Amino acid sequence: MLNNKIAIVTGAARGLGKGIAQKLCEKGCLVILSDIIEKELANTAQELKALGYQAEPVACNVSDEQAVNKLFASIIDEYGRIDILVNNAGINRDSTLHKMTNEQWDVVIKVDLTSVFYTSRKAMQIMREQSYGRIINISSASWLGNFGQANYAAAKAGVVGLTKTMAREGARKNITCNVVCPGFIDTNMTKSLPKENWDLMLSKIPMGKAGQPSDIGCAVAFLASDEASYITGEVINVGGGMIL
Repeated sequence: MLNNKIAIVTGAARGLGKGIAQKLCEKGCLVILSDIIEKELANTAQELKALGYQAEPVACNVSDEQAVNKLFASIIDEYGRIDILVNNAGINRDSTLHKMTNEQWDVVIKVDLTSVFYTSRKAMQIMREQSYGRIINISSASWLGNFGQANYAAAKAGVVGLTKTMAREGARKNITCNVVCPGFIDTNMTKSLPKENWDLMLSKIPMGKAGQPSDIGCAVAFLASDEASYITGEVINVGGGMIL
């Protein structure tokens, strides 16, 4: 259990982030929900509170360094510590490389990679003083390369390299840093795919089905737990065998 641990989940308003936040709540965490989609963020917090969980929404653009600094300062002022950070916020702006614009490249790198640097740097500063912490970064199966996703794949591969470096630097301070790579997960975004695209994705998965946000949440909750205290610098694929 993670009773009374203070956790931050970015991109928590919906989809994977919501599933991760709910699982951490179920395990006993007080979860700070962060996102830029304020209405959905408030609704998610309300849903979790209605279930009896501790969840507090804090709107934050994690690609803005000053906003991140303000977020972390407010949590320390309120709770005195931060035990778990889950970097889940992300966007995609897909295009083949020869057509990709500077804006498509820059915004994805900023949100999907630079934001992880901003939040992890603050978390590492705090967790080093505590001699305790868990950082779980959400990458993607696309970090191995994916057609039309040069920006996204580069960012998600960067998250893997960043996490492995963080794991080396945090280990002696009892800070573990790991990566979870979701495969094809049933979310609002994937539900919008045409049926032929959906069926094509399922055909690539040995288990023959899409995952659920709770599947990612379970992996994150395990890595945040004491049972995973000797696991750091690892990349955990949660994709029904899509990556073998």
